Amino acid sequence: MVAIRDWSNGLSAIYVGRRQRCLRLFLLACGPNEARIQEESGVMTYELYYWDGIPGRGEFVRLALEQAGADYIDVARNDGGMARMMAMMKNKTAGVTPLAPPFLKDGELVVSHAANILLYLGNRLRLAPEDEAGWVTAHGLQLSITDFVAEIHDTHHPIGVSLYYEDQKDEALRRAENFHEERLPKFLGYFEKQLVKNRQGQVHVLGDTLTYVDLSLFHLVEGLRYAFPSTMTAAEPNYPLLVVLNAQVRELPRIKAYLDSDRRLAFNEKGIFRYYPELDRS
Repeated sequence: MVAIRDWSNGLSAIYVGRRQRCLRLFLLACGPNEARIQEESGVMTYELYYWDGIPGRGEFVRLALEQAGADYIDVARNDGGMARMMAMMKNKTAGVTPLAPPFLKDGELVVSHAANILLYLGNRLRLAPEDEAGWVTAHGLQLSITDFVAEIHDTHHPIGVSLYYEDQKDEALRRAENFHEERLPKFLGYFEKQLVKNRQGQVHVLGDTLTYVDLSLFHLVEGLRYAFPSTMTAAEPNYPLLVVLNAQVRELPRIKAYLDSDRRLAFNEKGIFRYYPELDRS
């Protein structure tokens, strides 16, 4: 939070967030001859576009924005927001049209794909390493999370996303069995190893401070606990640092406030992480 005081009207202007290259301050009751502040460049408010009603891939971006105290709008959750999002995906004018949400609008720039958005936001939100090697490493870890998320999704939709779960239930049962046997331990084991290798005081996957990858691993564990509660109860003792990281992130003041707010969308059977008892291990 930045407070700018002692204007001629005696008011204080408050800006909540961490944007460095632009500033929009609203001063109330300013007379025609009194000082006013306007944006110097860009737009202060990020616009996040993702499907309304599900946390999904958009949640990876929301967590970073929330932890940074950034000013953002979850567009599709506002009146007319879904129509705006669909219009952007059908745009036929100049520029690259995003294939699907999530995508982020920052001024005139549109950034698509969760991992790419987090790469773009990382330094701006102070949630990424400061050196180039660190940026690339963080991005690689986030892409591994992206790969894992795709495999989680395919446990309930192994044939086609346009088909109902009930239309591919037999295939989903086979896919889920392979997921529990091979894919879940492969990915969780990989992230656990990174946490072990990087052990520096508090548990972080990269360096000695919180990054957006830590926040994403938090959401990953939360989603797996929802979708596969029995599996995760049995598996979590094998990944103690992932469990500790999850608990640490949950207690971050801004994350804790977010989780308790109505901005946090509940997991449900329309998103990536879905609970179907038959796909969980008993």
